[in-house]
Amino acid sequence: MSDAAQPSAAEVRAAAEAVKAALDRHLEAVERRSGEDDPAVFAAFNELAAAAEEYDELLYDRHDEVTPFEIPGDEGLPAYTGPEEPNAISVLIRRDYAVVEPHRLLAQAQRVADLDPDSVAEGDLEAASAVVGSSVHAALGVLFGEFEPDEIATRHAEFGLEEGDSTLWVAAADEPAAPGEWLNTPFDEADPERVVCRFDVSAVFDDRLDEEDV
Repeated sequence: MSDAAQPSAAEVRAAAEAVKAALDRHLEAVERRSGEDDPAVFAAFNELAAAAEEYDELLYDRHDEVTPFEIPGDEGLPAYTGPEEPNAISVLIRRDYAVVEPHRLLAQAQRVADLDPDSVAEGDLEAASAVVGSSVHAALGVLFGEFEPDEIATRHAEFGLEEGDSTLWVAAADEPAAPGEWLNTPFDEADPERVVCRFDVSAVFDDRLDEEDV
């Protein structure tokens, strides 16, 4: 990069001060958080991530140095281009699980089928029980039809599942969607440039922390 294109020392200093201020705001939001999914914490997290990224870029351009900071969860997302005051939002959630104990999954689904045969099939209890007792596919349908996704997330081990990565995106929308408008293709309209905040959970973050502790 040419000298003319380099940021000034004052710009780098201002970016560093912005990181410090964002750190203070993030800590204040965490200390005042109202729950696990407090939007104020998400907003402060994103502000801190943006400030740290800006400082890192300017520091490199000016001094050919980088920071040790790595803020997870913002990789691959472009800059936000949605409305400043959204009229509606979409909450997109993905949770991955591995079926590590199929026998436990089948047993739990069978218990549900025995208590509520209509959850599997109408009429023939014996036939319904046979399907649940031998099919992981059917067992998953029974359990996810009976329990809310949040309950499965908290009881996953009980159902023979092991947690994988998960993510939650809050995306801005201009107007609420009409009833039934997106049900056939619920994720096709997800626009990364309209993500207001996100929250990621992954073992990769724990691995990075373990490596830093060594």
